[in-house]
Amino acid sequence: MIFNLNAPAQDDSLTINKTTLTTAIITESVLYAGMISGLRYAWYKDVSRVPFHFYNDNKGYLQIDKFGHAYGSFLESKICYEWLRKAGVSKKKALLYGGTMGIVLQTPIEVFDGLYEGWGFSWGDMIANGAGSLFLMSQEALFDDQLIDFKFSFRRSSYADASNGLLGDNQLESLFYDYNGHSYWLSFSPSNRIPRWVNVSIGYSANGMYGEFRNFTSYKKVPLPLVERHRQFLLSMDIDWTKIPADRPFLRKLFFALNHIKLPFPALEYNSLKQWKFHSFYF
Repeated sequence: MIFNLNAPAQDDSLTINKTTLTTAIITESVLYAGMISGLRYAWYKDVSRVPFHFYNDNKGYLQIDKFGHAYGSFLESKICYEWLRKAGVSKKKALLYGGTMGIVLQTPIEVFDGLYEGWGFSWGDMIANGAGSLFLMSQEALFDDQLIDFKFSFRRSSYADASNGLLGDNQLESLFYDYNGHSYWLSFSPSNRIPRWVNVSIGYSANGMYGEFRNFTSYKKVPLPLVERHRQFLLSMDIDWTKIPADRPFLRKLFFALNHIKLPFPALEYNSLKQWKFHSFYF
């Protein structure tokens, strides 16, 4: 963990807004409880409990799920940190108690995985969770800003349509099961000579996956297409909504929420099949 122990004295003398702080704690607790309950229902409802065990999935899904863990941890840490700062908590304490919340909130999920058949406690996931929190904390500590934003985009892939339900039967199910549709982005301002809200994004995705480590040839007795798994490296444009001036609190909250999703833009792709592709509209 990185934070500035020599923060200015006035940073620790901010007035605590007890109402905002209480609202933040209660809201985060309720949402987290709901998320855990939802995940247990979605992932484990028909799965047998087993003794706690470990699982090495570092090569699974071409590491797309690791990017997902890092993104989730980054997002949770960012929301908690910003909310604590809004409540008047000093930067040092907000980094300590809010910036670490990504890994704190993700750890119970890993423990649940260790208790169910077909999953397991993954040290790779834990490292990704820690990286997401550290990405937020280090930027705030060093630059007092997020110079590089971590973003996500999703579209249900064509592979899902041919999967006979393996990758989900609808958009919501595919969000959890269709890793072919996940893309993760690092967005930043390339120059001080252009408006700061104009960003460049470097992205990572993967396609051709009908299984975690290798592709299944069939699912529920229906043959699956024979495709080659491959990685995709992407270059695109984006918008940093938080750098757009907004006087109204509602707009600031809306822009903060929008800034975690990569906007659809044209994109240039290079993949591990040694192909270059241009997408006129990529999401």
